[in-house]
Order: sequence, then structure tokens, then C-alpha cells
Amino acid sequence: MQLITVVAPVFGANCYVLAADDRTCVVIDPGGGAAPGVRRAVDENGLVPVAVLATHGHVDHTWDAAELVEEYDVPLLLHRADAYRLADPFGTLGLGSAHDAGGPLAQSLTAIGAGPSDYRVPSRIEPFGAEDGPDGGPTPDVTLELGGLRLVARHAPGHTEGSTLYLLDAVPAPVAFTGDVLFAGTIGRTDLPGGDQRVMDRTLRDVVRVLDGDTVALPGHGPGTTMDDELGRNPFLAG
Repeated sequence: MQLITVVAPVFGANCYVLAADDRTCVVIDPGGGAAPGVRRAVDENGLVPVAVLATHGHVDHTWDAAELVEEYDVPLLLHRADAYRLADPFGTLGLGSAHDAGGPLAQSLTAIGAGPSDYRVPSRIEPFGAEDGPDGGPTPDVTLELGGLRLVARHAPGHTEGSTLYLLDAVPAPVAFTGDVLFAGTIGRTDLPGGDQRVMDRTLRDVVRVLDGDTVALPGHGPGTTMDDELGRNPFLAG
């Protein structure tokens, strides 16, 4: 198993290249400007991408998905509840259309020589997961068999409706790709369209806090952490 982290210039989003022993790999959260680093990791290590995964549908985690989907002829996988965001990434963030989106996101795109109107919808999108979970909660887990990798996609709504943890039963410790649900010392915001603090509280209680303490949590931004550390210091996981 091999894990390579590429930090995208747009909002410093973490993109992960996860490779199996047979050199097949998946790319998780290819944000704006991540594609060159992904390409370099694939070429230098002789990897064969089999899928692109998104922990959620926010554009700072999906900007380069279209480029990688086309280059490697692979699908983009994400939870069904967030698939709608791919067609209108700025509008679904409450920023208006791609042509009039402004503010920090549009400004950050200039770091990669792009503007909001340069966004492309990925040509192959394969949503997973049920439409609705029991009592409005998370939908059932989905097991993804991707090349030599086996990941469990666990629905973790709250930051967005389709936010997902990708769980890997690895040695010496399990790994959770947490997207913008859990960061080192804090959690993702819930004040954007589709966010819900009540739903996030339930996700933290029923999905995040129950992960094994030795689980390595790899977030969508910032450094990695462990569940033991978060249970001991993260104020949102206390009690």
C-alpha cells in the first residue's frame, strides 16, 4: 500500500493518491491545481488509476476531477446526495453562476491561472448510495472494490448532504479519509447551502466518534490526526 498527498493550490485542499500493492490506485479529492501533482505521482510510481473519488461535491475538492477522469478514462465516484453539485458548483455554494462568482474562491482560482467559467463537469460520474437514510440519517455503507483496493464509503452528512468518509482497513492502523467532516482539532462548517448543524451533530455522534481510536484521519484540509487525539482534544467530539 502506498499513499501520496498532493496539496492543491486552491484553498490548500488535500488530494490523496492511494495505491494498492498491484499498483492500481484511486485519486481522492482532486482540487484546483492538483492534477499536475497527481500525474507526477502516477508516472513516477508506475501507477494505474482506476477511479477518482470525492468526499463531497464542493468545487475545491472536485475542480480537477474532469481533467483526470478524461486523461485516465475512469469514473468519478461520490455519494448520490451530492452529485447535483457537479453541474452547478458555484450556484450550489450560494455564489451565483460560474460567470459571476466572486470572493475568495474565485480569487484563489487565479493561483492556477483559471477562473470560475473554466470549470468543466466530469464526463463520467457514477453516484453511489441510497437516496435517503433511515429517519433522515446516513444511508447504508457502500463497499467499493476498485482495482486492488477495497474501501468502505460511509455516509457522513452535515457539511453537505452527501459528505462521505472513505474507510480503509490498513496495517498497522485503519485509515479514514474524512474530507471536510473532521479536521485536526475541529470540524467542517455547516453554514453553507446543504449544511446542517443538527445533522452534523448526529454524524459526529453516530459515525465519527465510533471509529476505532487508532484510526488515522486524513482530512480535506490541514494535517492528519488520529481518532484517539481527536477524542481527547477536539471540542466537537467531547462528551
